[in-house]
Amino acid sequence: MELHINRPLAFIDLETTGTNLAKDRIVEIAVMKLMPDGNVHEKETLVNPEMPIPAQVTAIHKISDAEVKDAPTFSQVAKSFFLFLDDCDLCGFNSIRFDLPILVEEFHRAGVTFDLSNRRFVDVQRIFHVMEPRNLKAAYKFYCEKNLEDAHTAMADVKATYEVLKAQLDRYNGSLKNDVDFLHEFSKDGDYVDLGKRMYYNNGLEIFNFGKHKGKSVMEVFKAEPSYYDWILKSEFPFEFKEKVKSIRERMKKEEVR
Repeated sequence: MELHINRPLAFIDLETTGTNLAKDRIVEIAVMKLMPDGNVHEKETLVNPEMPIPAQVTAIHKISDAEVKDAPTFSQVAKSFFLFLDDCDLCGFNSIRFDLPILVEEFHRAGVTFDLSNRRFVDVQRIFHVMEPRNLKAAYKFYCEKNLEDAHTAMADVKATYEVLKAQLDRYNGSLKNDVDFLHEFSKDGDYVDLGKRMYYNNGLEIFNFGKHKGKSVMEVFKAEPSYYDWILKSEFPFEFKEKVKSIRERMKKEEVR
């Protein structure tokens, strides 16, 4: 089943130096952009992460320091990928928890604001886990009845993700709607404020989801312990999380003036 979309839908996959959202860097990025008219555009590149790739990570995606030493840095390709992703909704496999937070951090380091506020996200892994809990290789075998060759190469994973999503729409035709708004809501696994899930909404209020104030209102914590706000900004948290925290603090200041 082909996708029904009314704006471009970009399938994204990253290979990185690790899984730390604040510290680790991209070593390969691949994007396949599906247009409403059915045309497909692809963009991919190796990326010099400007830091060593741990041997245990190279063992997974097979990308070594030697392979990326002459590749462009993310700062050098940031603008072209920003333009390529302009006006796109975003889709991936575990993208909400991993690929998108890493990508936002890389754009921030490059001085590019990658605004997610008006984009819809479809996480194929989330749909898969809701319907048939497993991983991309198993999903490809289960839905497409094919073996996934070259797993953990970014473009192979991107194309497999695209095929799996189409097959999911066919298999669950009575349960899934061929509509990005529906898939966005269906593949969400909670009402979180930030991509790293450090805050969530409860009746419209932001609640901390980590640390000593887990379960407490963000605004109430900042009122009772203003230094906690400063600690967050000075600590190694992702840029996107800090920006969300800043917006809450700015809202508090405006309410205090009234």
